[in-house]
Amino acid sequence: MSPRAPTIHHLLFADDSFIFGEASVVECSTFKSILNVYERASSQRINLEKSSVVFSRNVHPDTKANLASILGVQCVEDHGRYLGLPLHVGKSKVVIFSYLKERLTKKLISWRTKILSSAGKEILIKAVAQVIPAYVMSCYMLPKGLFEDLHQLCAQFFWGGSDSNRKIHWRSWDRMCLSKSEGGLGFKNLHAHYLSLLAKQGWRLLTNPNSLLSRLLKARYFPNGSFLDADMGDSPSYTWRSIMEARTVLQAGLFWQVGNGSSIHVWSDQWIPTVL
Repeated sequence: MSPRAPTIHHLLFADDSFIFGEASVVECSTFKSILNVYERASSQRINLEKSSVVFSRNVHPDTKANLASILGVQCVEDHGRYLGLPLHVGKSKVVIFSYLKERLTKKLISWRTKILSSAGKEILIKAVAQVIPAYVMSCYMLPKGLFEDLHQLCAQFFWGGSDSNRKIHWRSWDRMCLSKSEGGLGFKNLHAHYLSLLAKQGWRLLTNPNSLLSRLLKARYFPNGSFLDADMGDSPSYTWRSIMEARTVLQAGLFWQVGNGSSIHVWSDQWIPTVL
């Protein structure tokens, strides 16, 4: 990623593996040899039919085909989604994340066939419907229009309506998201919830500076400073832009616990709690 960043050769997720290397005959032949040694040593054969390879756009198509044949796997443009997350986010964010709306729609359609009380609908929305996009929201910045669509689907389900049969919503969804002590039902405001989840990623960068992700992002975007002082940088990834989107939320609640005072900026950092 950058000269200062740690080199990543592989990533292991459960029973899947990502291997990174140079687009050359020598590199691919070495990978093939390593996998063959592993197969003979462990008696576990790699399923090449379920494996694929992705190349940079700078690699010539003929070279891609040659290297893919050496590896014995198919060449694809991207790996699609893994663990519910798109591995590559292009320009059309609405299209890429539209599967979240589709998943929620299918859930709500199956629930509409059941006779449910308002309390039952409330539990299903809180425990299932609003949890579906949570994992994606903790990693990526989602389009604002998508949140409005998800809110509308949940509101239609709660009030018993559908696209073809609209019923009166006796209370706005914003007021339904208030706590019960404030007159609402405690539903999540998904936009505010996603900002808090992304802010948590920023908090991890601050509290776990030795993790692999922290070292990669630091080397790429703020090699000589702190995450709180970093800027967007040149050609930022969508992950980095997502984390930066929620940094103001993190900064609004940060206070320094004073140690030796060597790294605190006295005039700018919040190191004295506000007296109420």
